[in-house]
Amino acid sequence: MLSYRLLLSLAAPVFALRLIRDGRLAAERLGGGPGAGPDAGPVIWLHGASNGELASARGLVDRLLDRRPGARLVVTCNSATGRALVRGWGLDRVAVRLAPLDYRWALGRFLSRWQPAALVLIESELWPNRLAAMAARGRPVLVVGARMSARSAARWGRLPGLVGAMLARVGYLSAQDAGSGARFVALGLDPARLGPVVDLKSGGAAPAPPDPDALARLAPLFPRGDTLLAASTHEGEERAVLAAFAAARATRPGLRLILAPRHPRRSPEIAAEIARTGLPFATRSRGEAPGPDMPVYLADTMGEMGLWYALAGIGFIGGSLVDRGGHTPWEPAAQGTAILHGPHIANFARVYAALDAAGGARRVTGPDELARALAGLDGPAQAAMAARASDIAARLSADGAGLDPLLDALIRLIDTPNGDPDHG
Repeated sequence: MLSYRLLLSLAAPVFALRLIRDGRLAAERLGGGPGAGPDAGPVIWLHGASNGELASARGLVDRLLDRRPGARLVVTCNSATGRALVRGWGLDRVAVRLAPLDYRWALGRFLSRWQPAALVLIESELWPNRLAAMAARGRPVLVVGARMSARSAARWGRLPGLVGAMLARVGYLSAQDAGSGARFVALGLDPARLGPVVDLKSGGAAPAPPDPDALARLAPLFPRGDTLLAASTHEGEERAVLAAFAAARATRPGLRLILAPRHPRRSPEIAAEIARTGLPFATRSRGEAPGPDMPVYLADTMGEMGLWYALAGIGFIGGSLVDRGGHTPWEPAAQGTAILHGPHIANFARVYAALDAAGGARRVTGPDELARALAGLDGPAQAAMAARASDIAARLSADGAGLDPLLDALIRLIDTPNGDPDHG
């Protein structure tokens, strides 16, 4: 911990630049801003890095508010887009802030304002001082949907004192998969505090329903059976998707493409990439209307994935042609979309394996394979693939342990003196 805190001190100039970038939200990074108030009732602190983690936790948030009608949540994240996502939920008993920096004084300010009864971490947001500050106050820490790749485990393994101290402060951990759970135990987590495997995204909320006016305007231009959605793409994937799309249009000239990047801030570079292909396109953030002679729509906005899935019968899931672990297949499966994905799917390996085996999804390794898949996925083939994806996703979700073990553990830890899961 001493070495970690020394490194934090050396990194202070970097964090200062981040505070300048955050502008008026910098106070939240420093633990400031309004708190819970004296009559707020119990407060639970939930933290997720950004949009993906927070979206996956939406189902947990809803269930937790139902189980604890007197409680409030303060949700923190590392990005302004994540903050906007949570604000967009419009939940009365949920506040959102940018997460305080992992300096003890900033954490102290935040904790004094909110007095959280527990901290729930989504996926892999383990910060040493954050866990130590909660432990010092006798408040439990839970990690849900926890992910630990073999590569990350090897890196943490070089810091046994630091990772051991952190995991000793975790009262309950539910991993995304059995492999992640085993790696956490190997790094020092008490096996008695390892809960059942639960994929948060399988129990999370579906994308926000599409705006009916937008859907009515766009549906005539994007026939669902002929529309490909490239969802949550990363740098290096748009070029492959565009090449495959252009090649597939040689045999399916009616194909349309909705390109929805993971990070809308990359819109200018993606627009330049589309322009290089010679394909006419419109850009959503500019309010441009895609005409019938514009086969590509750059969907560079936040919070509209429900609209794009409503329009698209085929979905290529980003983060899978490049080594980002792949994004969730649960949303397209639930929306009746035929699923295509690349080889990098470690984040959802179990789900993709089941989908592939049942014919509900198809693995492609590059633009040539993607083009061939697009050319062949029309009519009955597309409908059959989408139906299999929906069936497999429903079965996997029903077979899982669900969210009840997480909720039971959280409530037990909050109600136990000093947050000690072994007490009594």
